[in-house]
Amino acid sequence: MKEEFQEQTNQQQNEQQTSGAEARVAELEAQLEQARKEATENWNKYLRERAEWDNFRKRQERQLETRVLAHKKSLFHKLLDVMDNAERALMYQESMDKQNLQQTLRMFHWQMNEILRGEGLNPVPTVGEPFNPYMHEAIEAVESADKPEGTILEETRKGYTLGEETLRPAHVKVSVPLGKNSNNGANN
Repeated sequence: MKEEFQEQTNQQQNEQQTSGAEARVAELEAQLEQARKEATENWNKYLRERAEWDNFRKRQERQLETRVLAHKKSLFHKLLDVMDNAERALMYQESMDKQNLQQTLRMFHWQMNEILRGEGLNPVPTVGEPFNPYMHEAIEAVESADKPEGTILEETRKGYTLGEETLRPAHVKVSVPLGKNSNNGANN
């Protein structure tokens, strides 16, 4: 009887261990299923966020292209007005005297400068200014007794800035002390 009792107790313990293990397996399977479900949800969220980001980027690119095109159209309309005036002047050049032709050229030049200035393009200051390698390109060194070294004496091509950036450096002739310019060539 003692053996039967012992066997029954062992059997009950085995059944409890088996049912405990089965419960633990069921619990782990439920956790695994929950983790898979969360992983799928997170993946779907990631895909949605990425698609939204791609759409945002494409929308920004389209808006930028639209703004650039609108700015180009506005600039071209202004330039076309200048071109129209130049064509009119060319049509009547035969009937204009020298003074009227010069006045027409001055007006054409003024109108063009106004458009460029309105777009933020400004001429680089040159004659009498100190040489600045960021805004000027020295094409000749000229000996001078009356100007300090590095002073711009002459401009041969206008330079321009766009905002704070030098768009095109001015070509200039720069003063050097007497006897220092042995080659009379360009200083770059």
